Amino acid sequence: MPAQDTLQPVLDAAEVNELMNTAYPQLNGGEPLYVTTEVFPGGCTVRLNADERHLRPGNTVSGPSLFTLADIGGYACVLSHAGPDALSVTVNLNINFMRKAEAGPVDCHCRILKLGRSLMVFDADLVAGPDRHTVAHATGTYSIPPKPRNKG
Repeated sequence: MPAQDTLQPVLDAAEVNELMNTAYPQLNGGEPLYVTTEVFPGGCTVRLNADERHLRPGNTVSGPSLFTLADIGGYACVLSHAGPDALSVTVNLNINFMRKAEAGPVDCHCRILKLGRSLMVFDADLVAGPDRHTVAHATGTYSIPPKPRNKG
């Protein structure tokens, strides 16, 4: 995914992970399940280390687990590019499932399409398996809380 030089991150992957673990500890429960692996200008990559708890019958990573991965990818993008305000929230998320994903790493490559003062729009390509095929594609919007006004 090409970098967008006009969108510079303000947090790196380690800082995003630390913020998520502090603000949203129930996501991983102390385990590295959903992890930001890379932050770059205009996007990020988030990984789900899918194990048996993420599987539905047929040894397939469940739709809710993949949906969560796409949502966490958007959250990592907004945190890393708009700033460390944990109160950013999902406004919309659409996902299309393409093919089966089995247990193991599933990577979500996110790209910011528009970053404004109050909204961020992104898309996500979720890839898995030895051939790294697309298993799902998502688009979403995050609301960015207003910055506090300086009184004076």
